[in-house]
Amino acid sequence: MDVDGAPPTRADVAGAGMSADAGPAGEPAPASAGPAGPAAAAPPGGGPQSRTADIVPGPGGVMTDEVGVVTGELTLRTEYADGQVTLRVQYREADEWYAVTGGRAPLADPAGLDAVHTIAVGLLNRPEG
Repeated sequence: MDVDGAPPTRADVAGAGMSADAGPAGEPAPASAGPAGPAAAAPPGGGPQSRTADIVPGPGGVMTDEVGVVTGELTLRTEYADGQVTLRVQYREADEWYAVTGGRAPLADPAGLDAVHTIAVGLLNRPEG
């Protein structure tokens, strides 16, 4: 992506095994509200963190470990704790959270949480089907 007409540069997304477009002079691009919601500041020491976004999955919904497929308006939460990232969903404004089947992986650096969350939202949010 171009930033202010300048050619794009690449920045490593540590711990996520990928890179992302960077801002001017190779600085990371600023966080934006976008479809994944606003980015929250990481607590010191890389402790537990999470990001949430409202999604509408496509046909077939989202498979969960506890209750099988969930469909309709959902909230996705991407959690980081103890070197692991976990995806969970809930029906919008409900109390119960369900683990997304296959939605757990090691993440060496909590700085990669925003990238993982953005990718998860991009994969699961399919309001047009």
